[in-house]
Amino acid sequence: MKYLLTLLTCLILLSSCSKFLEEYSTDQKYLETTDDLNKVMIGEAFMNNVYSLSFYNPATMGNITSETDFSAPWLHVMDDDSETFVLGTADRDQSTPLYMLSGFHNWGQNPAINILGFAWTDVMWKKVYKRIGAVNALIYQASEIAAKNPTDVNLQRLRGEAYFLRAYYYFLLQNIYGSPYRKATASTDEGIPLKISEKVEDIYFKRTDNETIYKQIEADLNQASDLLQGYNPASKIRVGIAAVKCLQSRVYLFTEQYDKVLQVTNGYDNMGYSITDLKRYVAKSNFTYRSSTETIFTMGTNSIPAVFPNDSLASYSPVNRLASSFKASDNLIQSFSANDLRLNACFMLSAKSKAYLPAKWRTWSTYNDPEQISCIFSFRLPEMLLNRAEAQAMLGADGEAWSEIQKLQTMRFNNNGGSPQPASNQALVNFIREERRREFCFEGHRWFDLRRYEVNSKYPLGSGFAIKHPTYDYDAQTNTYTRAGNYVLNSIAQDAASWQVPIPNYAIEFNRGSLTNPIRSVRNIQP
Repeated sequence: MKYLLTLLTCLILLSSCSKFLEEYSTDQKYLETTDDLNKVMIGEAFMNNVYSLSFYNPATMGNITSETDFSAPWLHVMDDDSETFVLGTADRDQSTPLYMLSGFHNWGQNPAINILGFAWTDVMWKKVYKRIGAVNALIYQASEIAAKNPTDVNLQRLRGEAYFLRAYYYFLLQNIYGSPYRKATASTDEGIPLKISEKVEDIYFKRTDNETIYKQIEADLNQASDLLQGYNPASKIRVGIAAVKCLQSRVYLFTEQYDKVLQVTNGYDNMGYSITDLKRYVAKSNFTYRSSTETIFTMGTNSIPAVFPNDSLASYSPVNRLASSFKASDNLIQSFSANDLRLNACFMLSAKSKAYLPAKWRTWSTYNDPEQISCIFSFRLPEMLLNRAEAQAMLGADGEAWSEIQKLQTMRFNNNGGSPQPASNQALVNFIREERRREFCFEGHRWFDLRRYEVNSKYPLGSGFAIKHPTYDYDAQTNTYTRAGNYVLNSIAQDAASWQVPIPNYAIEFNRGSLTNPIRSVRNIQP
């Protein structure tokens, strides 16, 4: 136990520093048993959970710079699934979602600036690299222990989890702060810094090319697959082979290795998980939750209620009729057909204005809720189905792809309420992309998916694609808002820098010029 305490003290000291990558590394020489490693894995490698969320006013972003609070709440407001939700007026110094996250929503030059022009700290970068440092040390020390105890099954599984987490964290960082993966230019396109050594290194870091990043992700997942083969844990907050295969299929989809997507998803429906039949859905219950037969793995918090709060957070004025936040976009809601059961299962209407708000996780308000899942760090069985269908369509196997889609539609529509098969291969691919949007809205997929669609070598979105976010002017005399125009994000071909989040200034400053961001364009309101 003294070894564990020594290590944890070291980690705490490291996390308080202002440096960039070396602060999240440690030699962890004092771990001697599998139990020691498991305790550090739980405390330092996995994302922490925050169960208790109670909102009585619209200032829900007060802890946005805390490393133990929400993870990247802004990820949900950059894509085309969200819009501004305004009603009444909030003081501009309140940390409402709109006032804190509008820089991300409108793709500003420095998105981490609030409505008053004050900068705040994006901790997602620091939070994830800190865990990568812990995982690097765990992988090293676990291999040392495994050499002495090669038959320790629990150690083998723990090593598999560590490789999975490192792959997952680099995948997330790459798709937030790095450029999208293009097959033709991946070896020269800039990603994020890569560090897999457990040693503390006195060097400055720079961006690693996309090809190298993804090769490392694939290598880690192959290691995880070997170590976790045939194993799925009883707990959904620990990693098994299904989670590994799901992430592998996602990575192969992003890198256009469609044959490998089919390999890793072969037999996905025989892993002990099943898709929920929404024809049996009970109103006001959860669409997805930890013990659901669809849930494969989850960790971390759920920030959706804080980003998309109701317009009636309390019974007293003015909170009773006030919204300074975000809602589901009209475009997203209109993409659901009337007989799509997800429209009622995944959304709720706000109390006063009847705006659509995401509501896949209704138990978020329950104190210490054991059924909570993350809105970013989670995997569900339908992803393997949709990844497989998209890969089949991209390979020209339209019939097989449509058979997969029908498996999902049978569970998501009223009887005989599904869609007819699209007539062409490109129309089928577009349908699968839209079905993916409907199925995974507000689960952290859409922004990543739009980036890869933009640069897909077969069916790119094209230079005419754009995301439009409405913006409003407020009239204090009438207490009303008037549409002022739109903030527009054009295609990657026209506005590439704004399709990746800037690396935070604390990392840029520490690395003294070796780590840089592409320059984002100034964005003005357009008609």
